[in-house]
Amino acid sequence: MPACLLAARRRHRLLVWRFSLGVLPLALAACAVGPDYQPPRPATPAAFAQAGGKPGPGASSVALASQPNPAWWRSFNDPQLDGLIERAIAGNLTLQQAVLRIAGAREQTVQAGAAGLPSVNASVKATRQQLGLKGELDSSAVGGGGEDTNPEIASGLDSLFKPVNLYQGSFDASWEIDLWGRVRRSVEAANAQTQAAVEGRNDALVSLEAEVARTYLQLRGAQSVAAALETQIAVAQQSMELTRSRQRNGLAPQYDVENANAQLGSLRAQLPQYEAQQRQAMNGLAVLLGQPPGALDGELAQARPLPAMPAAVPVGIPSTLARRRPDIRQAEANLHAATANIGVSVAQLFPDVSLTGQFGMRNTDADYLTRWSSHFYSFGPQISLPIFQGGRLVASVKLSRVQQANQALAYRQTVLTALQDVENALVSYRTDRQRVDGLDQTAASLQNAFDLASESYRQGISSFINVLDAQRQLAQARQQAAGARVQTGTDLVSLYKALGGGWEPYQNITLPDYPVFGPAESGNTPVQLTNKSPKS
Repeated sequence: MPACLLAARRRHRLLVWRFSLGVLPLALAACAVGPDYQPPRPATPAAFAQAGGKPGPGASSVALASQPNPAWWRSFNDPQLDGLIERAIAGNLTLQQAVLRIAGAREQTVQAGAAGLPSVNASVKATRQQLGLKGELDSSAVGGGGEDTNPEIASGLDSLFKPVNLYQGSFDASWEIDLWGRVRRSVEAANAQTQAAVEGRNDALVSLEAEVARTYLQLRGAQSVAAALETQIAVAQQSMELTRSRQRNGLAPQYDVENANAQLGSLRAQLPQYEAQQRQAMNGLAVLLGQPPGALDGELAQARPLPAMPAAVPVGIPSTLARRRPDIRQAEANLHAATANIGVSVAQLFPDVSLTGQFGMRNTDADYLTRWSSHFYSFGPQISLPIFQGGRLVASVKLSRVQQANQALAYRQTVLTALQDVENALVSYRTDRQRVDGLDQTAASLQNAFDLASESYRQGISSFINVLDAQRQLAQARQQAAGARVQTGTDLVSLYKALGGGWEPYQNITLPDYPVFGPAESGNTPVQLTNKSPKS
């Protein structure tokens, strides 16, 4: 090889290495364009406005300033409810979908981070080529093939005119230097979106716990109302038998018997609706646990009393609500992702710097392919500078800023809605407890009135109309009191849900094995996904 060619190659290699050594420190020390995310600090009141209300005469305060218990359902002191919630967390299909969304978001984070790593590809190919040199030589009068043509030259030219086999194996590598932080901002946005998926799972978890507790209370409430009705039916049955006995002895008219029979029929007619509520509640609980309707009938059909309500509920202070409510945390993660996307769009305005290289072996004879003399390579930097894009890149920056402002407003609205949810739940819980106290007093008074009316009727002092009227009012008051207790329980569940607790103990939910496509018996290999971070 001529000395001038060797010197030119050395200068080229030296230039490439100097450029690489100069770019690497820049890549390591480069800043990320775009705004750095700052966590928002929502303005919240010092205390909940409805936290100081009184549930009734002589009772303690409805709300306490201490932090809520994450396992709030245990305050009902019902082991069966505790077991149902644990089983729902393990088997609910909607919750498992939320966990799968976390797994998908984490894979998107891996994809975003891969853009900042070198890309290496390998290729092997064998081709048969016709170079088409004869036409070019004939047109330039080089390959005329006349009598004065040198035979050796003619033989060499003939070899160029024939098709040739070309064998090649090579490695291609490229690395985009993240000078402006486009890749880092993309990873930051992907991590924030993963956190949003995690908070979406937490929100689904809180909703699931609340729905199981609410449905369970509705089941026990329907059973309580049905039990109260059955008690009133038994009393009405006794009244009718007494009336018939008095009618047979000539002490009461047939009119009283018919009225007693109508009262009994009216009470019996109310039972089916509560039986339907019980069946629907049991079906709802079964589906929440990921089981078919009717699967829990055997363990839930036995009537049990409605769980007692706690004397007071720890609600904490409004400033801690943003860290407990998953929807607020999700809104904050979305704001973080939108802020990072501004840096991604800004980085597209700057030049892209890449290092590319190729090394391989090439020969027309496969036996010589592994010899060093068949090698080839190329290596060098590449700079791409956006000059004219029709305003697309600038519009992308403006759009990302608008989206970030929208997410900031969405975060503030989510905080306000959360505060409203807690205040409304506190009002409902406090007033419904007062309503229960009033209905209990009413039912106690009506029970005394019914006993007095019944005794007066037995002694012949008063008419049977007084007994029927007292009995009807008593039945209504007892049903209303039982319904108010159910409503108070659901109000308490709504309060716990509004406070946002219940997701903290369940940060590692493992999914059962599921096939990738179709049923497992089709030969597909099942996979297992969890919400744990993948190992790097």
